[in-house]
This record gives sequence, C-alpha cells and structure tokens, in this order.
Amino acid sequence: MLKIAIIGYSGSGKSTLAKFLGQHYNCEVLYLDKIHFTSNWQERTVDEMTDDISTFMLQRDWIIEGNYSACLYEERMREADCIVYFNFNRVNCLYRAFRRYLTYRGKTRPSMAEDCNEKFDFAFVKWILLDGRSKKYVEQYNVVVKNYSDKTIILKNQRQLNHYMKQVNSY
Repeated sequence: MLKIAIIGYSGSGKSTLAKFLGQHYNCEVLYLDKIHFTSNWQERTVDEMTDDISTFMLQRDWIIEGNYSACLYEERMREADCIVYFNFNRVNCLYRAFRRYLTYRGKTRPSMAEDCNEKFDFAFVKWILLDGRSKKYVEQYNVVVKNYSDKTIILKNQRQLNHYMKQVNSY
C-alpha cells in the first residue's frame, strides 16, 4: 500500500512532486485545486470536495496534493503512509509561482481545473507572502509535524527536494 499526502505553501512545488511520485509509483494523483475549482475559477463547496476526496481515498494506493484543511484534512494525514511537507520560504515560493505563471500564462496547468488559466495577481502574491503564512496555517503545519513526526518529510528548499527525488528514484 502507498498513501502519500503532500502539503505546504503555495508555489513551493507540491504539484510537481505529486506528478513525479505518481509517475514513479504508477499511482493516481488527486490535485485538490483541480476539484476545488470548476471552470473559470468558480469554487465548489466543501461538501462536494469532501465527497470526491473520500471516494478517492477508498483506493488501495493514493497521492493527494494540497491543503484544504476543511476537507478531510485530519483523515488524510492519519491515513497517509507518508506526509511530505513543503516548508519553502515565502520569497522562494513567490519566485516559483511567478516562474510557473510565465510557463502557463494564458493556459491551464495540468494540476488545475479546466479553464482556470494561470494567474498571478495581487491577491495571489498577498496569499503567498502573507495570508497563506498566517499563524493559523503555520500552526496547522506544526501540528501535523508534531503528531506525525514518524512519517513526515519536511522539505525546505530545492536541494532537499532534489535529494528526496533522487532517493525515491533509487528504489
């Protein structure tokens, strides 16, 4: 059995790692952004998302990428065999998000819902630098690290991410 939860800050590389792990382990990936939004950035309800997540979690193996603490967060952390927590610094996340925007400008990236063209606006910059790093979210990650220290991998930078991916590739 293989169950991996990937959490962490926006722009840190969660989706890229999820895709890599999905291909490596030949396992389906659920990108939570993909079920949170419908076309043109319309948000779905927590109940709709929770239904999709609980159905996905019935599989023998799964990789779930994203935070969305209102949607079976604790259940995902508890059931995961491994939790990968991206704790990159905010400037690095902003740079990565901007680079992603340049790559997908006018298009929808694979880890996003259809017709949600990549955007890089003031609200998103503010989310990466401030709102997404509020005490509430920091505490949420700290609780996961504390409660599941035995199965949590913390990645703080590209070097650590590269090392982790190299380890995965070696077995």
